Amino acid sequence: MRILIVEDEIKTGDYLKQGLTEAGFQVCLARNGLDGHHLAMTELFDVIILDIMLPDVSGWRILESVREAKNDTPVLFLSARDSVDDRVKGLELGADDYLIKPFAFSEVLARVRTLIRRGGVQKVADILTIADLEMDIPKRKIQRAGKRILLSNKEFSLLELLLRREGEVLSRSLIASQVWDMNFESDTNVIDVAIRRLRGKVDDEYSIKLIHTVRGMGYKLEVENAQN
Repeated sequence: MRILIVEDEIKTGDYLKQGLTEAGFQVCLARNGLDGHHLAMTELFDVIILDIMLPDVSGWRILESVREAKNDTPVLFLSARDSVDDRVKGLELGADDYLIKPFAFSEVLARVRTLIRRGGVQKVADILTIADLEMDIPKRKIQRAGKRILLSNKEFSLLELLLRREGEVLSRSLIASQVWDMNFESDTNVIDVAIRRLRGKVDDEYSIKLIHTVRGMGYKLEVENAQN
């Protein structure tokens, strides 16, 4: 399950991201309206958590753009603006929920789960499989050919991304933004190192290889063809 947080308050954004990540979600954090607007319009999420008073592009405008694009991803406004008029405006623009700051994280989590249960534009599977590899998202459990595989949080998120986009070539910059929430710099090998470690756990012991390098482009996950 993927969640986009658009929040310019550093402590609030980090707090939400850590809590939701620990709750088992894949979280993308945008710290200004422009980045949040771009992500909301170009990526698929199960829930979007929006602040209203953002630098450069307001939460109001982001929500308007999302709904104008016929995107019905559930949106939760999380704002210090507590007037009835603000709450009514948010709901009239197409928000699914509105929570006032300060907030208890337990309430945010409960509301996010409620929005997911209601369903959005995309139903996301809880169990992902390819060949003899199985990933159980809610249980945080991975096994291949019946053997349990233990991964770090980042390795888990990386494998989930590859599985959800099976067969697609994912660039290093896309992997960096989705898994590490950072911009990729060409002189860093963090992505290559992570892929190498993941291969060591997922592929090395097995004759059928799943993680493939596409030279000059990135990585993909698929069942290896006979000619490979």
